[in-house]
Amino acid sequence: MIVAKNITKHFGKLIALDDINLACDAGQCIALIGPNGSGKTTFIKSILGLVVPDKGEIVFNGKNISKDWQYRSQIGYMPQIGRYPDNMTIGQLINMLKDIRKHDCKQFDEELITDFQLNKMLDKRMRTLSGGTRQKVSASLAFLFNADVLILDEPTAGLDPLASEILKEKIIREKQKGKLILITSHILSELDDLVTEIIYMQDSKLIFHKNIDALRAETGEQKLSKAIAISMTKILENA
Repeated sequence: MIVAKNITKHFGKLIALDDINLACDAGQCIALIGPNGSGKTTFIKSILGLVVPDKGEIVFNGKNISKDWQYRSQIGYMPQIGRYPDNMTIGQLINMLKDIRKHDCKQFDEELITDFQLNKMLDKRMRTLSGGTRQKVSASLAFLFNADVLILDEPTAGLDPLASEILKEKIIREKQKGKLILITSHILSELDDLVTEIIYMQDSKLIFHKNIDALRAETGEQKLSKAIAISMTKILENA
């Protein structure tokens, strides 16, 4: 569904992405992880068309995204920090985005709006919302347009335990529908029940892209954080 071929990006002398090659298929929930500055955000922005690589190409459903901007209508994106007009209410924001994207969506998915009980606070202005409630709005908007691909940047950050579980259950249901879901997170324990594959980046390079079951079998660890630590140790020892 999404294929990156030799993606390289420089910001001045800084190498943000260094010859990234990988493929992400439909029906997978993939964790994109790595330390700060590893290139995760630049890679996500490249998929979204917000960053143009210096070299290589990204292919979405068989088409080079540089020649087909309409592919973005098939992506739902949840940023780590949602920035919205302060004076708009939750209801106004939702309706505005529905109006903008109504031609891209046959049926809106308002499940999270209901599950998070945002439907009971549609008249609240964005500037009055807590960080957790803004995160609920961002999640609801990402899923609203029933997109084939969901890119979720630190989706559970700032959510209370109940809201976090609601979102995780939603992610599982969408994966079961055959959607591709990319998640970045620093909280690896949040990903144990969700992900099917791991992409690990470090120093702007792709270190590995593995199926989670294969990773656990290789390391003998069921806990994701320990499995990744053992895999990285082996890679560094053989470097």
